[in-house]
Amino acid sequence: MDQELFLTILKTIGIPALFVIVFIPLVKILATHIGALDIPNERKVHKKPIPRLGGLGIYFGFLIGYMLFGEETSLMNSILIGSFVIILIGVVDDIKPLKASYKLLAQTLAALIVVFYGGILFDDINIFGLYFNFGYFAYPITIFFILGCINCMNFIDGIDGLASGVAGIFFLTIGIIAVSIGDFTLTFTLTFIMLGTCLGFLVHNFNPATIFMGDSGSMFLGFIISIITLLGYKTVMMETLLIPLLILAVPILDTAFAIIRRKLKGESISKPDKMHIHHQFLKMNFSQKATVIIIYLITAAFATASIIHVTVDASIGYTIYGILLFLLIMFAIRTDWIKSNRDDPIEQKKKRTE
Repeated sequence: MDQELFLTILKTIGIPALFVIVFIPLVKILATHIGALDIPNERKVHKKPIPRLGGLGIYFGFLIGYMLFGEETSLMNSILIGSFVIILIGVVDDIKPLKASYKLLAQTLAALIVVFYGGILFDDINIFGLYFNFGYFAYPITIFFILGCINCMNFIDGIDGLASGVAGIFFLTIGIIAVSIGDFTLTFTLTFIMLGTCLGFLVHNFNPATIFMGDSGSMFLGFIISIITLLGYKTVMMETLLIPLLILAVPILDTAFAIIRRKLKGESISKPDKMHIHHQFLKMNFSQKATVIIIYLITAAFATASIIHVTVDASIGYTIYGILLFLLIMFAIRTDWIKSNRDDPIEQKKKRTE
């Protein structure tokens, strides 16, 4: 890597990071003033009210990065408009929780904007030597994909530093791959801007957190992750969409298992519980910090497999993926991650008091 490229990357990461570090204390004051606080209850891990408008800090860090390093295009305009829709509904929800249907409607609107105005479309795929063209189905598939990424990050945002750290590992991995193959398109710029915002936010969000990102932050991260994934796939950064998705194996599996778990119990998929992957580690008496670090390490292992797959040898990457997925499935079988033979501890307590 030459010196000029290194300095460009450093600035693209460092300026948004420093901005977020400095800006977040102002967000804490605003959140406290307007009552945007995450109040502890039986399902929460934290013990005292915490401001939850951190997504604003992440979003403004992203805007600063774009103004300094981005270029105006119709594609970028669609991303800006779509992200504004996400942040707007997220901030409203952080102040006063909304129905899941309202948030889904806003998420869908944001997805429609980038699909039809920005022209971002998941229209074909080449996987394991097989080629598929989705035709008109590409539109609903792309929208569903964006919604899935948004809600995966929303689901995993359960303890201090988890969502921002996992997202940061994703952005770092895509950035390394972009540099290694010489892809300096919009993907490169967005990736390092978002890495900077995540690092800056972690200064305030790592345990013990003094602010949460709230739905505004987790939905925004999921939205940008979906955009970067689709852009990387469209610019042939990745030979298959599996590569960026497998970096996010933990939040994707966590979301899938939550849906299965709740369906098996006849509950709404949006009903919260204490059976997510981080809850499983907490039940094993790991601290919050240790739990987050373990999930970071798992995510980093998938990230390493992705880098090896793209830059070294695809077969080695697939082998590592297979081993890691097998270990996660075994972990799920041996814990309450997929299906519990016991009631949710909160439900058990409710039954005892009835």
